Amino acid sequence: MADWKNEEQAREQIKALVADYYHDFKEKKTPFCEGDRISYASRVFDEKEMQALTDAMLDFWLTTGRFADRFEKEFAKWIGVRFAHLVNSGSSANLIAFMALTAPELGERQIKPGDEVITVACGFPTTVTPILNYGAVPVFVDVTVPQYNIDVTRLEAALSDRTKAVMIAHTLGNPFDLKAVKAFCDAHGLWLVEDNCDALGSRYTIDGETRFTGTWGDIGTSSFYPPHHMTMGEGGAVYTNDPLLHRLILSYRDWGRDCICPSGQDNFCGHRFDGQFGELPAGYDHKYVYSHFGYNLKVTDLQAAVGCEQLVKFPGFIERRRHNWARLRAILEKASDLLILPEPAEGSEPSWFGFLISVRPESTLARNDVTRYIESRNVQTRLLFSGNLIKHPCFDQIRGTDAYRVSGGLECTDFVMNNTFWVGVYPGMTDEMIDYMGRVILEAVGR
Repeated sequence: MADWKNEEQAREQIKALVADYYHDFKEKKTPFCEGDRISYASRVFDEKEMQALTDAMLDFWLTTGRFADRFEKEFAKWIGVRFAHLVNSGSSANLIAFMALTAPELGERQIKPGDEVITVACGFPTTVTPILNYGAVPVFVDVTVPQYNIDVTRLEAALSDRTKAVMIAHTLGNPFDLKAVKAFCDAHGLWLVEDNCDALGSRYTIDGETRFTGTWGDIGTSSFYPPHHMTMGEGGAVYTNDPLLHRLILSYRDWGRDCICPSGQDNFCGHRFDGQFGELPAGYDHKYVYSHFGYNLKVTDLQAAVGCEQLVKFPGFIERRRHNWARLRAILEKASDLLILPEPAEGSEPSWFGFLISVRPESTLARNDVTRYIESRNVQTRLLFSGNLIKHPCFDQIRGTDAYRVSGGLECTDFVMNNTFWVGVYPGMTDEMIDYMGRVILEAVGR
């Protein structure tokens, strides 16, 4: 029987054993050898995350609790916003961000079915899915290469009297032209949702002011899925500086309820039984008043505990991503006549998620031949998500209908679909891994 005098001592001994377990069985001890598998992304963690996870497990609270509260406060302070709320994925973060804008409390700015939201088809589908599911109309605008973000010269042409918002992502860490997009939204009274799931830690400067991406718009979203900049396994965040949006985000995340009492607390506001809501009887229990058609998309405390330790490491993760991206770009410069290499957006300091490469159309190379060769040398590749979302089977039943519209052509979007791929620059990559990956890519294009 263990010789524990109290629970605190027991916890510390258990966590010490977890640290030993990490060092004995999980810590990477063998150096990289050429030919070893290089994935496009991977978790980077140590005994601290495993100990935090154990600490949360021993609480056995399981749902949102003290670790989630801590993460939300520390994350909001780090990124520079007033309010941050954890959810169970980046996709859920996008869902909540969009649904908050459909609330009747927003008056004339409420997004209603049939209203339009400007976005791109060259990206991840869950930036667009909430728009379609609600019955609003995504308006697809083309992108530019080599930034792979929205072509801001086409924004005015995409505008209509039904336009209510712009909802777009920063592509693989490279910010879209926030100065132009924000000016467009401000000029026309539109909401701006920054899907920041692939760009956490990127910075952008407007008129001498530098902020993290995700904080320039009305709402920002992040993902903490394992391949992303930091991880909780599953998880995401929605953040804003707007007190009303903050309240709406909480409501839609937490079943649509009107009550803001924290989990496990009753009568936090002191008015649990003295309100009048809808057509309910006076004094109906406020914990069971629903002001919106919401969801339960909270994160568990086990996930949040991992995130707390990841956030401590995160500034180092950002710097390593930038180092790896710059090193790989220098290696591939000698093939710039065959490959279009990525360029950071003007005024930005990206926190790179990946390294985007396009095969030049004037070359005799085919993208699929290049990626097959790279994969055969044990380097993992990925396409730029959907390429062109409206070409996918999910659009089969609505293609050609008024469920969406395309403003102008999508020539660059189709180019990306046919010619573009990317490789990883995650912080667990060593210089030796980057150098090997660079050599393999050069071999693939005959350099």
